[in-house]
Amino acid sequence: MDSDLRVIDRPAELAYRLYAGEREAGELRYARQGDRLVLVHTEVDRSLGRQGLGSALVRGALDDIRTRGLEIVPRCPFVRRYLERHPEYTDLVADPES
Repeated sequence: MDSDLRVIDRPAELAYRLYAGEREAGELRYARQGDRLVLVHTEVDRSLGRQGLGSALVRGALDDIRTRGLEIVPRCPFVRRYLERHPEYTDLVADPES
């Protein structure tokens, strides 16, 4: 991830925020269900589109989620597409049967 990009969890807002320098560049909204985060919507500032910021946001969030020992329920289409391209994160997906 570019060194001036930061992904920060804002639990009170139920969102991961992506910062490019001091500018907020995107967010990944989620709902909390016990030890699971339901990832519901990813959005990046349109003026900053096509720079890989959405992927950087999802990657940063997933890395944090893995560190915290949580699972995900990927409802967001962007997150689902990211997981298809990055199978190294599929172990985070919660078993739908449990």
